[in-house]
Amino acid sequence: MNIKTFQIRKVIKDDKPWITKLLKDYWGNHKIITRGRIHFGNELPGFIAIQDGKQVGHIAYRLEDDECEIISLISLIRGIGIGTKLLNTVKKVAVSSNCKRIWLITTNDNTPALSFYQTRGYSIVAVYPNAIEQYRKLKPEIPLYGLDSIPIRDEIELEILLSKNALKINYNE
Repeated sequence: MNIKTFQIRKVIKDDKPWITKLLKDYWGNHKIITRGRIHFGNELPGFIAIQDGKQVGHIAYRLEDDECEIISLISLIRGIGIGTKLLNTVKKVAVSSNCKRIWLITTNDNTPALSFYQTRGYSIVAVYPNAIEQYRKLKPEIPLYGLDSIPIRDEIELEILLSKNALKINYNE
């Protein structure tokens, strides 16, 4: 199998229209809510995966105190390592920023994300039952049902704890 290579680079200002459309296509708009906090995914720092001159993946994150939160991770081509490489690129930023953990939120219906993160060393650390019901007041376009017709209700928090040796760990990169 001949797998094409891709490159990772920082988000630049010219990426904003593409990111805005990508987030709208995947999440209803560029507004993302985690733990009751509204984020504008097209305004956050992040990285873009490029293949053959086209954007094929995006990750947005935020740093606060000694933590890094992944706000959004989208790969347009599955199975060639784009999501993992984007995740590991943010991990390098978090380690160099002296973060103690990287964490993220997904919803109970997003079983592919739960599998993806757990196979890369992340652990489920909290479930927030019925959190999405409150978020629909702030973002009405959140659907009632998600993947496999599962009702979207709960937030699930995953994390990976970092240490000085964190960059030596290679989770399927």
